[in-house]
Order: sequence, then C-alpha cells, then structure tokens
Amino acid sequence: MAVHIQGTGVSRRIAIGAATIILRGHINITHRHLQADKIPEEQHRYHQAIENAKKHLIAISSDLPGESPADIRTLINTQLLMLDDPALYQAPLEIIEKEFCNAEWALKQQHNSLLRVFENIEDTYLRARRDDITHIVNRIQRLLLQEASLSDMVTRIKDLSRQILVIDDIGPAELIAIHKRGIAGFITGFGGPLSHTAILARSLGIPAIFGVHGAQHLFEGGEFIIIDGERNTVIGSPDRHVLRWYRRKIQDYRDRQKALNRLRDQKAISLNGEVVELHANIELPDDIRLAKKSGCAGIGLLRTEYMFMNRENLPDEEEQYKAYRSMIRRMKGMPVTIRTLDLGADKQVDSGRNDVPLPVNPALGLRAIRLCLQDHDLFHTQLKAILRAAYGHNVRIMIPMITTLQEINNVKYHISYVKESLRHRGIKHAENVPVGTMIEVPAAAIMASNFAQQCDFLSIGTNDLIQYTLAIDRIDDSVSYLYDPLHPAILRLIKITLDTANSASIPVSMCGEMAGDSQYTRLLLGMGLREFSMQPSSLLQVKEIISQTDINQITHLTNETLSLSDSTAIRDLLAAINSTKLH
Repeated sequence: MAVHIQGTGVSRRIAIGAATIILRGHINITHRHLQADKIPEEQHRYHQAIENAKKHLIAISSDLPGESPADIRTLINTQLLMLDDPALYQAPLEIIEKEFCNAEWALKQQHNSLLRVFENIEDTYLRARRDDITHIVNRIQRLLLQEASLSDMVTRIKDLSRQILVIDDIGPAELIAIHKRGIAGFITGFGGPLSHTAILARSLGIPAIFGVHGAQHLFEGGEFIIIDGERNTVIGSPDRHVLRWYRRKIQDYRDRQKALNRLRDQKAISLNGEVVELHANIELPDDIRLAKKSGCAGIGLLRTEYMFMNRENLPDEEEQYKAYRSMIRRMKGMPVTIRTLDLGADKQVDSGRNDVPLPVNPALGLRAIRLCLQDHDLFHTQLKAILRAAYGHNVRIMIPMITTLQEINNVKYHISYVKESLRHRGIKHAENVPVGTMIEVPAAAIMASNFAQQCDFLSIGTNDLIQYTLAIDRIDDSVSYLYDPLHPAILRLIKITLDTANSASIPVSMCGEMAGDSQYTRLLLGMGLREFSMQPSSLLQVKEIISQTDINQITHLTNETLSLSDSTAIRDLLAAINSTKLH
C-alpha cells in the first residue's frame, strides 16, 4: 500500500528510485583534559584536520567539468574561505591551549559561539547560512574522529543513478561529491529551502525533499519511492498505476525543458502583446554568468551582504566600488538594482564594535536600513562605492526594511550628503540614480501610496512580507507550515502595492520567491505585476507561462481571488486560472 509523507520540496522536480538508507551515527563529542605537554600535538591534529578538509574541497573543484554551474565553484570557494577564517582555524587552537581540552571539544565550543551570532541575523536567507557553518564543522569533526565521509559510503553503492538517498542531513560539498555519480534524488530529515544544499540541488536539477523527520526509519532499503517536489511529497511503495503516471510526468518535464531552451533569447511577451521584464536575483560575482545565461533582462536584486560576511574587517570604499563596478560592467548596459546592506546589529560586533547589544528579538531589532541610519560610516562608505560604480550605467539603489516616510527622507539626505562629498573630492559618480524601497513589512504596503510619492520605484520582497504578516519564521520547521503566499492578507497587501505604484506611474517589481514560482505567475500578471526578479534557474519557465497567457482573459479571475477569505478556496481558483487554455 502506497504511503504519502509530506516534507519541503526544493524544486518542482520528480524522481523515482530505490531507497538507499544512510545511517550516520550522531557525532558524539566528549571532553578530554590534556596535560600541558600534549597541547602542541593536539593543535597539530586540529590543524591537520583543517588541511584535509581543504584538500577534499580542492579535489572536488578540480574534478568539476568546465560547464558546471558557476554557483558550484562559488560555493566551494566560499567554504575554502570559511576554513581560512580565524573563527574556524585559529579560535579552536586558542581554546585548546587555554582550556587544556581536546580538539573536538574546542571546535564544539567555538561552533556554539558561531551559531549564537547567526541566530541574531534577521534576514532569513542569510540566517540559513548557519547551516554552512554546521556542515563544515561536522566535516572537521568527522575527520578528527576518523569517520568515513559520505562520498566514501556511497562508493560501495552500485548504480547510484537509480537510487534515492535517505539521510538525516547532507552538506553542499557532500552533494557535489556524490552528484558526479548521478544520484536520482535525496530525502533529508532536516534542512529547508533556503539552505545552500537546497539552492545547490535546484541548480544541479536534483529532485529533493527536506524536513522529513526520521526519514531513515520511514522506509526500507530497496523500497521503491517517488519524490514529488511539486506536491512536497514522498510516496513509498507506489503501485504500478502511480508509477506509470509519474514516469509520464518525468518525460513531459524533459520535453518541456528542451522547449524552454528555445525561449532563452526571446523577450517575455504575453499573448495580448504586453512586455514583461524578467530580471535575476544574484548574490555573488560568479552569479552574473548564470544570470546572463538564463536570458534575463537585468539584475533586479544584487545582494551586497557577501562582502561583509566571514571577515574581521568591513570592506572599504575601494573594495566595494571595484566589486560593484565589475558586476555592473559585465551586464553590458542592462539595468542593475543594488540593495544596500541588509544585516543586523551583530555585524557591528563582528567588525570590532561591541558597544551595541544584540537584540532580544533580532527580527524586530536594529537591522537593514535601521542599522545603516545609525552607523553613518558604514552607510556612507557603501553609498559612495555604489554611486561611483553607477557612473555612466543603468543602476538603481534599493533600500531594505523601510517602514516610515522619515526613513526615506533620511536616506535621501544621506545620498545627497555622499554626492557632495564625492564632488568635493573631484570623483566621478552618478548624479541621478533612481532610489526605491522594498515593500517587505505590512506597514510599508499599507503606506505604499505615500512611499510612491517619495520613491522612484517599489519592489515587493515577499519572503519577509509573508513572514512579518503571518508572524512565522519560515526556516523554523515547527511553524513553517503556516508560511502561505496565498493567505488572503498577503494577496491584498501585494495588490495594494501594485495598484499604488501603477497609479503613480512608477515601476514596481517583485524580488521574493513568489516571483520565481511559476504556479503564481498568472496570478501576479492578473494583479498587475510586470517586472519579476528571481533565481536564474526559474526564469525560462516563468517566461514560457507569460508567452502562453492572455492577461486580459484572466484579470477577472485573479481579481476574484482578492474577494476570497480562505486559502483553500484561493488555491482552487488558482488551479482553474493555471489550467485555463488561452488563445
């Protein structure tokens, strides 16, 4: 009898295969007191584990084919930098010497300290980077304990391409290592859609379901299972009718991907002739190549936080300027929207300032523009770099976490101040850069008509808008089921923002995950959205749906969703909208 188990899909991919259960023991760390003469030997043992972890990553990178996605190499380079970070390679050595303890115990203490810092990062995407720290620490611990790696374990598995791995957790470097052998898919007991492993799985096209608690004990080795990423479901022991249906779905997907590639160089134009702008969200310089390869019309969200993470000192004006200039130039005249720093007060602590206490509730604390408006040196340095890099180019500045008109006016003042400073220095810079705000808290959506009078554009950040409106943390799997983009309140706040911006004749975009989820494309088009920004891997599928949609024919149906007060009813109507054949 078939068994259906819910989890969190990281893409809408499907996989069929035999379950391979991986039972890795819990990393059990115990404290050992060392004699003073044993300290150098223990420090050397820790140093050797770090070096072996680096060699493992370098070996993975060397084996990558030339056509590998850019974000894979970026990920490996990021993890190598993390292994070189004093927080990982130096701090445990000091703990060993200070506390006369074994290397495993010292690393455990340092890991706990690092996790406390990440807990106080408010941005859900950046906070999910704590998983990267944990994966690296676990790798070092297993090396110290001389345990076999996951890639060593799967080496003994025959025909891995027909297997679905069922495991408690899997790190991104581990996923890269086993991907070379052609794994069909995987299921984890932990993790979520914002982890680097999830992002990597989407990039590599590996079907996966996260957050299936106790996954290794729910299936038997060799049992036939199906991963349905579209329905966030794992199906165990399916009958032949279910198998036949899913095999047909897999073939349909392959045929569709071939058709999608033909759309790469075409504009996104609806059946009724409306042009829709499809932009890409990027985080790192290497993402530019992937964005351009997807056929995007520009960059709708350039996150700048990567330059501020995993380092002791803040990047200066010149470092930031060169980084922004390089990315802007590589877009060759296409529009680039740069979001100013979206971190919290904890970053001041990392950078040597300890005069600002960590907030009790970081999601409601000193973050994003609030932090920048208090730390003028931090804000002015970034603004100078952006304005210099924007000279002669099509660049916009986007401000995160705006909640009041006073904040907008303060931002404008600081931009004017920075421009005057650059003029005084005789440095070329952009004089008329459009400045817009993100709509990511309910207050901003309700005040959208006032914001539209003061801004050059608006951008809806659905990730935080949903989180703040529904009062849930989407990476907390105990409440993540409440995260609902189709909640009536969310749709009404989106509609308010779209109508306001369109009435004010200013551009309005959406850069949250809703924009890249093709099941919402027609709904958003009917509500009035004409500028989407998303992960590059989602762009062609969204473009295809736009090309098959007559917006005039669906507007009355999308407007009807706004009158409904139940998410289930909205989903039923959305299914009708998406299944409507348009001519």
